[in-house]
Amino acid sequence: MRVLTLIALLSATLLIAPQANAATVTEVPLFGSNPGNLKMFRYVPDGLPAGRPLVVVLHGCTQDARYGTSSGWVSLAERLRFAVVLPQQQSTNNYNKCFNWFQAADTTRGYGEVASIASMVTRMKADFGTSTSYATGLSAGGAMTSVLLATYPEVFSGGGVVAGLPFGCATTMVDAFSCMNPGKNLTARQWGDKVRAATSHRGPWPTMTVWHGTADYTVAVANQREIVEQWTDVHGADATADVTDTVAGYPHAVYRDSGGSPVVETHTVTGMGHGQPVDPGTAAHQCGTATAYVLDVNACAAWHLAQRWRL
Repeated sequence: MRVLTLIALLSATLLIAPQANAATVTEVPLFGSNPGNLKMFRYVPDGLPAGRPLVVVLHGCTQDARYGTSSGWVSLAERLRFAVVLPQQQSTNNYNKCFNWFQAADTTRGYGEVASIASMVTRMKADFGTSTSYATGLSAGGAMTSVLLATYPEVFSGGGVVAGLPFGCATTMVDAFSCMNPGKNLTARQWGDKVRAATSHRGPWPTMTVWHGTADYTVAVANQREIVEQWTDVHGADATADVTDTVAGYPHAVYRDSGGSPVVETHTVTGMGHGQPVDPGTAAHQCGTATAYVLDVNACAAWHLAQRWRL
């Protein structure tokens, strides 16, 4: 019963099929070492030059690679000319296709699902010469984004966690409940130590951006604060914002390191529940298609992340 409850809490419905483009979302059946038994899909614009960036886009529970379209990432890849990898969970790994962000077997460097996703990045570099890599995801995919940045920090230059959780919050399915809501309140140093213990890496570290709705009762917004504390500590910064303003009408904060570089930022979407922020339309700053757990709040998180990462 508790398993079904967790699945329901992090679930979202299947999303719409990819929109028509010259290129298409395609599966890569064999992409290298796959200890996590994941599927790999990708979108690569026709004629993409070598050296363009790569974004790994991770779906939520019950979703699949088509999340990359509804969230706006596929259309942005076509418009801005970068590549997208869309890892897809299988029901044989998790009944409701959640990435197993709370299992040590899938969140330890070199093992399970994180190792499979790292293999996908390696395959993209071999096939297309993709350069800088980023990761983002919704809910369970957001939690797995935290895992990727902690376990493969030399692979990813930045991450975008949407309605997700800090790395190391849970190591069992039962423990995941309290992480999701109300959330765990550790010190910044305790959170940072979890990242530092994940590898022998000592920098430079990926940047972190967090999107979260204030009315999210599935993954409490308190997790946004804990992610900020975790990654500011990793970067040697404090958890007091250096810049506070608004973006698309919503509170936005930036945290800088000792050298003045922005290393962590937050977008707090007032009144939004559990889901991916989108802004459907044809203007340059618009993207995404509203559906269940993909919410039209007049701000497309994918577009703002693309700007943050200078894609």
